[in-house]
Amino acid sequence: MPSHSASKPKIAVSACLMGAEVRYNGGHKASRLCSQTLADYVECVPVCPEVAIGLGIPREPIRLVGDPQQPQAVGTIHRERDVTQLLANYGQHMAGELGDICGYIFMQKSPSCGLERVKVYHANGSPQDGGARGIYAQAFCARHPDLPVEEDGRLNDPVLRENFLTRVFAYAAWQELLQNGLSRRGLTDFHARYKYLLMAHNPLQYKALGKLLGDMGQTDPDELGPRYFSELMTALKKCATRRTHTNVLQHLSGYLKQAISAEDKQEVQHVIGQYRHGIVPLVVPLTLLKHHLRHHPDPYVTRQVYLQPHPENLSLRNTI
Repeated sequence: MPSHSASKPKIAVSACLMGAEVRYNGGHKASRLCSQTLADYVECVPVCPEVAIGLGIPREPIRLVGDPQQPQAVGTIHRERDVTQLLANYGQHMAGELGDICGYIFMQKSPSCGLERVKVYHANGSPQDGGARGIYAQAFCARHPDLPVEEDGRLNDPVLRENFLTRVFAYAAWQELLQNGLSRRGLTDFHARYKYLLMAHNPLQYKALGKLLGDMGQTDPDELGPRYFSELMTALKKCATRRTHTNVLQHLSGYLKQAISAEDKQEVQHVIGQYRHGIVPLVVPLTLLKHHLRHHPDPYVTRQVYLQPHPENLSLRNTI
């Protein structure tokens, strides 16, 4: 089954989620996922932009004010204290510093780090409808449009959590490919390994990416590679569903048609059906398929990232 590289992918994490007491009130927002669960599988780099730009602990809170398209980050008491540019500059600086990360978990609702729906206020102090992205997060993400990013609160959803970490490990695999140098063969091989994962997330995009590589001709792989990867990351951002997973499970079971008994085939179909109807989680039909594939290996299927897109012990497919 696909293995993950020996070196752990690096992800940046809002420092308060790692348990660092860096919030405006001197507290933290420790997330079990960030501070414990992921520790064995990824290297977490804590970042707190507000402390980094010189705001103390504890400190006067800041808030977003003005035009939601281009809000200002100002003090809640001393409104003349405007740290918008400092946060934006630090976001650009860290985008350069953290060039080797494969993902970023941001603190939700934060005027510096929130990814979406951060409250924006009118000059008179009343909240506006809608929201914005935190100033630091906006500047950082603009420099890394393909980077998997997520907010801590959304990661409580098992489907979003599995999706985010699938993308983190795909991003890491791509960085590894880049280090070895892009070639036509390397690109085609990479796409072949991601076939069923792409089919589960975005079947249309899978076909489009196959066509992109099929039309490669004499195009320089270094030119085509970034476009391919950008489209791959967009495709994986779409969450796989029970319907698309079931389609992939049926495809995989097809490789066993000639190899297993009628009774075993019936059991595989029964378990896939149970998954499709929400009776069992994804890990159940996958475990059964992996069991049969171990006894009847197919070289193409064995290399499929879909079978293990992230370390098994994270148990991410036990709840989806």
